[in-house]
Amino acid sequence: MTMITEITTTTAEPVTLPRVLHVGCGAANPDKLPDSFFPRGAWTEVRLDIDPDVAPDIIASITDMAAVPAGSVDAVWSAHNLEHLWSHEVPLALAEFHRVLRPGGFALVTMPDLQQVAALVAEGNLEGPAYVSALGPIAALDMLYGFRPALAEGNAFMGHRTGFTAASLTAHLQRAGFAEVRVQRDGGFALWASGVKPG
Repeated sequence: MTMITEITTTTAEPVTLPRVLHVGCGAANPDKLPDSFFPRGAWTEVRLDIDPDVAPDIIASITDMAAVPAGSVDAVWSAHNLEHLWSHEVPLALAEFHRVLRPGGFALVTMPDLQQVAALVAEGNLEGPAYVSALGPIAALDMLYGFRPALAEGNAFMGHRTGFTAASLTAHLQRAGFAEVRVQRDGGFALWASGVKPG
């Protein structure tokens, strides 16, 4: 007696990773995504920057991201971008962050904490190093107006035009329509904030 065994094969559905829109991404570097929020291999990074020299996926200003469809990303990551805008442009950028997020998606932002920077200035420490970054020493003056070595090289994108405290950042995010807004200091000179687009 001959046994015939039926072999069936199934084609697995491709795994679709959540997408994070990395705005103001600068030069490509996977270490720029904070691993606690975006574990490597668990997210698809879409890079957006105003500077074509950093070869982003999308060349655009964060105040007008028309190339990104509404509701098309699961998260927006913005590290040290909002302070480069004029103050009247901040609501435009946050409205764009909100627009491109799917319902239930979140924005995560970080920037200098001007309340902490002001304490340095009040102590008379304007130009002395406050901390050392991957780019080199950072002083209160750099956090207020932009990283001086980059500005000296002609990179005008590095200039700072506005700033935030924990209270002002909370208010901006809430006015932009974000819920579950959380803002905290990192123990140094940065603010970290998150907000969710309501479902």
